[in-house]
Amino acid sequence: MRRRLPAVALALGITLALLAAAPALAAGYRYWSFWDGSAGGRWSYATQGPSMARPADGSVQGFRFSVSKDAAAQAAQPRTAADFETVCGTTAPTEGTKRVALVIDFGVPADAPTGDTPPEAAPRTACAQVASGATTAEALASVAKPLRYNSAALLCAISGYPKQGCGDQVADSAAGTPAPAESAAAESAAQESGGGPSAGLLAGIAAVAALAAAGVWQSRRRTR
Repeated sequence: MRRRLPAVALALGITLALLAAAPALAAGYRYWSFWDGSAGGRWSYATQGPSMARPADGSVQGFRFSVSKDAAAQAAQPRTAADFETVCGTTAPTEGTKRVALVIDFGVPADAPTGDTPPEAAPRTACAQVASGATTAEALASVAKPLRYNSAALLCAISGYPKQGCGDQVADSAAGTPAPAESAAAESAAQESGGGPSAGLLAGIAAVAALAAAGVWQSRRRTR
């Protein structure tokens, strides 16, 4: 029995190494992501849902439908810059109301659910002039009906798109197209690592080597 232990340990180490070397199969989702516009036309992943956020006059809010990871660095951003003047520059302010620039990006055909198609190829922009205490959801409803929500208040459809589904999980391969931020991060990581093997693979190889050395040592010890 003791003679079999090194072989078993070695086999286990090889298995762990292969698992470490394999790419992660984290799931992606088909959903509307919500973004806050900031200076310079940049987007940042919203920390509140549209039904909770109450943007100030002069704000820019963005929505993007895509298949991507539910994370700030991995969700697909709107393909139009967050520019308030471009969207609302000709809308005069009025007392008791606020102006919210909205960018609604229906995404690309590859991300559409089966049997559905994005209603517009390019992102749509609209200037919502709403009550000063209105939420982003109310601003969106004023320019992009019909909206559809699920029982958990998750935004499922804007202007009726998509017709069905709500935050559906999809195969990892469908979520493989990186968002601009993700692509930049991946490129930076590759440059820093010099294109070498992943840390998981190196850790797996080291584990196998250590187990193999232990097996040889125990074998020599028994033969003495």
